[in-house]
Amino acid sequence: MLRRILADILVWIVSATLYILFRLVADKQEVAIYVTIFAVMMAAWIVLGIITLKYYKSYKEKWYWQEMLSMLLTGGLLMLLTYYILPLTDYHYSMTVAQSMIGTVMIVDAFVILGKHYWKFALNMDVPVMKIKHRKNATAKCKSMKRTRDAMEAIHNSVLSITTEEDYQMLLREADLDNRCTKVIAGTDRFPVLQLIEYQYSTLVDMTLLNDMRGINKRLCIINQKLPDDGRYVCCFRPQEYVKKKILETNPFPINWINYSFWFVIKRVVPRLLLMSRLYYTLTKGRKRMLSKTEVLGRLYYCGFEVEKTITMGHIEYVFARRHSQPYEQQQQKLYGPLIKLPRVSKNHEMVYFYKFRTMHPYAEYIQTFVFDQRGGMNIADKSDDDWRITSWGRFMRKYWLDETPMLMNFLKGDIKLVGIRPLSKAMFNTYPAELQEKRTRTKPGLIPPFYIDHPKTFDELYASENKYLDEYFRHPVWTDTKYFFMTVYSILFKRMHSA
Repeated sequence: MLRRILADILVWIVSATLYILFRLVADKQEVAIYVTIFAVMMAAWIVLGIITLKYYKSYKEKWYWQEMLSMLLTGGLLMLLTYYILPLTDYHYSMTVAQSMIGTVMIVDAFVILGKHYWKFALNMDVPVMKIKHRKNATAKCKSMKRTRDAMEAIHNSVLSITTEEDYQMLLREADLDNRCTKVIAGTDRFPVLQLIEYQYSTLVDMTLLNDMRGINKRLCIINQKLPDDGRYVCCFRPQEYVKKKILETNPFPINWINYSFWFVIKRVVPRLLLMSRLYYTLTKGRKRMLSKTEVLGRLYYCGFEVEKTITMGHIEYVFARRHSQPYEQQQQKLYGPLIKLPRVSKNHEMVYFYKFRTMHPYAEYIQTFVFDQRGGMNIADKSDDDWRITSWGRFMRKYWLDETPMLMNFLKGDIKLVGIRPLSKAMFNTYPAELQEKRTRTKPGLIPPFYIDHPKTFDELYASENKYLDEYFRHPVWTDTKYFFMTVYSILFKRMHSA
C-alpha cells in the first residue's frame, strides 16, 4: 500500500508542477497559494483513496477498468468535498482553482494508469506461462490400417480445399495419408488440437500455415503432448525469402527496396520490440507473419521435435519432424531484439555475459547441431560453412566486426581486455585440451584475439596459436599485448583481413 501511496504523491507533484507553470503564465498569483491548496487536496485524495480501497491491490492484480474506476470515484468525492466545504471557509474564492487542480491530477493519473496497464499487457503479466506436463513413455494407441476409399475421398477433398493436387500427392506419399494412424488438422484455433485424444495418432499433418497462427509455440507444445513417442508431425509455412523475392521482382528499382524495407520493419522489427510485440499480434491475430526457415526449425526443436527433412512445394515449405523430447521450459515472453548477451567462460572459470548484436534469425541457437551435421561439422570460427541461420545484414556485420562492437561495454566494465584470447561458450570451451583450458582461465579474454594474426585453418593450428600467445603473455604481458595489437592493425590495413 505504501508504494502505491508514494506513486500517487509523485503524480500529485508532477500535476502541481504542470498546473503552477500554466497558471503563472495566466496570472501572477503567488506560488505558495497553489502549493498550499495542492498539499491539502493531496492529503484529502490519499485519505479518500484509503477509504475507497484505491490502494487495496496493485495494478498487477487489478483490471484496467477497476483502477480507473477507483481513481474516478476518489476524484469525484474530492470534487464534491471542495464544492460543499470550501464555501464555508475563507478560501471559498479558490474553489475553481481547487477543482481545476483535481481535474489536472485525474488526467495525469489516467495516463499513468493507462501506461502501467499497457506495460502489464505488453509483458504478458496477465497471461500464465504454459506449463509442460511431464510424461512417461507413451506408444501410439492406433493400429496401422489402410483407409477406405470413401475416407480417402473425403481427405482428398479436404486437402484440395486448402492446397493443390501436387501437394496432396506429396503428402500421400511422404506422410501416409491413407493410414488410419494419420490425422489431418487445420485451422488457427487451438481448440481442435486440444480435443485430440492423447497418443491416438502416430502422425499429425497440420495444413494451417504457421504464418497465420498466433501462439505457434503453444500449438507445437500441445501437439508434442498429444503425439506418442517418436510420433511424426508435418507442418507448413511460407518462407520470408519467397516473400522478399516476390516484392523485389514485382516492383522496379528502387521502389522494390523501399517497399521491402517498409514491409520488413512492420512484419519483422515491430513484432520483436518489447512494448509492441503483443499489441501487434493482438491486432493482426498472428496472420501473415514473417517466418524464416531458421525460425520455424528452431521453434520445432525448442518445442521438443527433431527435424527429419523439408520439402519445397512452390511457395510453401513442408517440414517433417518427429517428437524427440519434452519441450524446453516455456518463457513468459520470448523476444529476439537486436542486442543479445551470451554466457562465456572467463577468468577463473567465471561465466560472464558478453554483449553482441544479433546476426542470426530467431531460434537459431536451437538448431546448431542440425546445421553442423547438415554442413559436415563446424570450423575453427565456431560456425559451419555457409550457415543459413545468419541473416544477410548479419553477414555484413560479421565481416567487419560490427556485431562485436557492443563488447565495448564489457571492456568498459572490465570484463574483457583489449588484446587476448576470444571468449568461448561453455560447449566450445569443453572441446579444448585440458592444458589449454587451464591457461585460458588464468587471464581475461580480449577484444582482439591472436586468431586475426595467425589465421589458423584447423583446430590444431588454433590451439597452437593461442598457446603461443598465452605463453608470451605470461612472460611479458604489456609487451605481448602491445605487439599483437599493432600486428592486428597491420593485418587489417595492409592484408585486408576481415572477420570470419
